[in-house]
Amino acid sequence: MPPLDRLSSLLERFSVRAHLFHTGPLCGVTTYAAKPGRGFLHVLRQGEMVVTHRASTGLRQRTKVAEPSLLFYPRPLAHEFHNAPEDGADFACATLDFEGGHTHPLVQALPPLVLLPLHRVEGLAPALALLFAETERVRCGQRLLADRLFEVVLLQLLRWLLDHPEDGGVPIGMLTGLSDPSLARALVAMHDHPGQPWSLDTLAQEAGLSRTAFAARFKSVVGTTPGDYLANWRMSLTQTGLRHGRPVKLLASELGYANASALSRVFLQRVGLSPRAWLSAVKHPQPQESEP
Repeated sequence: MPPLDRLSSLLERFSVRAHLFHTGPLCGVTTYAAKPGRGFLHVLRQGEMVVTHRASTGLRQRTKVAEPSLLFYPRPLAHEFHNAPEDGADFACATLDFEGGHTHPLVQALPPLVLLPLHRVEGLAPALALLFAETERVRCGQRLLADRLFEVVLLQLLRWLLDHPEDGGVPIGMLTGLSDPSLARALVAMHDHPGQPWSLDTLAQEAGLSRTAFAARFKSVVGTTPGDYLANWRMSLTQTGLRHGRPVKLLASELGYANASALSRVFLQRVGLSPRAWLSAVKHPQPQESEP
């Protein structure tokens, strides 16, 4: 079978933007607060530190990082870095803004924290060398180039997670499905062509499996049925379209629904609000307490 690009369509439809905000040593205690829709990507270049989380996060409350490592928080989650004041660890840090916040497919599919030694992620060294070269002195376009290089680092990490989902602590869902060579073909087909009249038979053909084997494997690896996955994918695309000001009638045509009413009915069933009410809630959110 020809090689399969499992990420481009996903990231083209649901953007992630990185923004460099720190390079250099961190000394003492540094706190990173949780903010809705925002994650963090930290690269420990050298030194050691202790990372702490509150008990309510469900993560280990205290972890020592003793070698150059990458720390990826895809969801809003407060954390602290503790460094010896006399010998601060050397960092590059960026915020990650996920389009749609908690509804972004990657935010839903990833674990709350990915902590990996840098040497484990194949292909990361060249991107990091360019990133650190850009952060060491001020040049024209430095901030923009550093932001894009952080996005390259994120993409390299996502590639690694697709190839090593168990080592990365990836829960059952979209990414474990994309890690399966057969299921990935069906998932990418849905991602690339969401408006096609997909059926269990046609998706099984994409995967190269029998109808029965495909349905059982999909449920076991992805955690839902192919039909439910497709419907949820279409609703995520609908939400993105609504945020960008696109009319429901046009979205219905693109996503395989007979008309705007048909899409609105499914949206209400899946999301719990009509498209109009959902968009109003997005534009005028109620204040809520962030993750502690």
